Amino acid sequence: MLKLPFTHIHPDIDTSELVLVPGGTFMMGSEENDDEKPIHQVTVPTFAIGKFPVTQELWTAVMGNNPAYFIGPKRPVEQVSWEDTQLLFKKINLDSRLKSGQGFRLPTEAEWEYAARGGKDPDQRPAYTYAGGDKLDEVGWYRDNSHGETKPVGLKLHNELELYDMSGNVLEWCEDQWHNSYENAPADGSAWLGLEQGVSRVLRGGYWGNDPRYCRSSFRGNVEPADRDSTIGFRVVLFSPPGSWSGPSQ
Repeated sequence: MLKLPFTHIHPDIDTSELVLVPGGTFMMGSEENDDEKPIHQVTVPTFAIGKFPVTQELWTAVMGNNPAYFIGPKRPVEQVSWEDTQLLFKKINLDSRLKSGQGFRLPTEAEWEYAARGGKDPDQRPAYTYAGGDKLDEVGWYRDNSHGETKPVGLKLHNELELYDMSGNVLEWCEDQWHNSYENAPADGSAWLGLEQGVSRVLRGGYWGNDPRYCRSSFRGNVEPADRDSTIGFRVVLFSPPGSWSGPSQ
């Protein structure tokens, strides 16, 4: 696993739990559902992403409260809306030691799928159905093994980037607004925005009560940005301008 070239960027964030994802080009989407079409080429710049979904421990340390239904410090935080995540990022970015242009945010939908599929050199790896394998029992918590609840992060197998829980456990917010297909989607890995405010935001990854088909790396969902549910969490991305992965200001 590649490590970040810097540490101590925020008092509540362990940089060993951020994974540096080298940029690359991949084919995004699938033929499974209409909203996963057309399969299209996307080039994603380098970014860093949380090894795990944001835990209740981290959320509580930053925000001073715990909205989760399934309580446990190492379980993913849930019952957080897309709008709630923006409040957390605002607070973290104000308190972080970062260079100009760097900051924390949600992953774009392209970043999320690229990371779930294992990142660079997809032609040299098996095309797994789920993040890390074709056997969901080995890589994720879903309807048949979760006993109707979230589980502490990191208990299942990771994918090629050493990312955990990208299939199942909790759905994960993305930055993008919802579109019914990938027709005219950005090809540069950026968030697909530009619609009127209040429209649905993208969810990825499946959750603890889903059938396997909803936990596929290419599956897409959406709800309103103010919605909260015990099925929905998120993970962080640390972004930085191209060529600037050299760490925070001293």
